[in-house]
Amino acid sequence: MELIDGKKISLQLKEEIAQAVAERKEKGLKIPHLAVILVGEDGGSQTYVNMKVKACEFVGFKSTKIDYPVTVSEEELLNKIREFNNDSDVDGLLVQLPLPKHISDEKVIDTIDQSKDVDGFHPISMGKLVAGLPTFLPATPAGIMELLDRYNIETEGKHCVVLGRSHIVGTPMTLLMSRKAKPGNATVTMCHSRTKNIAEITRQADIIIAALGSPEFVKADMVKEGAVVIDVGTTRVKSDQTKSGWKLKGDVAFDEVKDKTSYITPVPGGVGPMTIASLLKNTLMAVEMKGK
Repeated sequence: MELIDGKKISLQLKEEIAQAVAERKEKGLKIPHLAVILVGEDGGSQTYVNMKVKACEFVGFKSTKIDYPVTVSEEELLNKIREFNNDSDVDGLLVQLPLPKHISDEKVIDTIDQSKDVDGFHPISMGKLVAGLPTFLPATPAGIMELLDRYNIETEGKHCVVLGRSHIVGTPMTLLMSRKAKPGNATVTMCHSRTKNIAEITRQADIIIAALGSPEFVKADMVKEGAVVIDVGTTRVKSDQTKSGWKLKGDVAFDEVKDKTSYITPVPGGVGPMTIASLLKNTLMAVEMKGK
């Protein structure tokens, strides 16, 4: 069993991005600018946004963070997005999800200028992904592909089982693993909450990508010997073993599964750090696509 170290790979990627930014600066080219909008005071969302801002500082990006109270109207939020759309200095724009119930995620995503959609959620971005055209990839799937690539994990001809069908992870992950590329060229089965006999399917998998949001769903008897297991889950559960009283758990029962695997990601420290690094990569790509 080899542990896939997302912290190490994300640092490598961020250092590469920082070098690219330094070279742009020397040539007098534009420094990437990422704008982030946070609505409400959800602790998890605040943490994620702060991590994104710090990551921007690390690689030399300019960043703008806008905080709105949970009571902000949908129209006020959409107007701020339009303002950023029209700001030529802003290259990447994201609104931290989830949003309050009175605000439509769909409207927010649709309103973001696709050329600044560094989250990769815009319908045009998703459509280009389906068509195999160059576009912003959703950050978490992009991060997983980066891990598979940098660990030289063979995917061609392998059976990959994706657990989950969200537009954030499951669906784009299925497309990326099946496309004609490296990594890719896998035979992919997508499972979800209505799939029957999931354990029978996962036992056939060479690669399992678990993105259900169900803590420790994947048990040892669901994994065949030598499988690669990528755990996307990050659920906070109560714990008397930590000072905070909470612990982060993945979708995989790590302790009982790890010894059956050839490669496995931990939680935390696996896929999570790669998500932010991939977001930075998309923001750099946004500037380069404009030729600035």
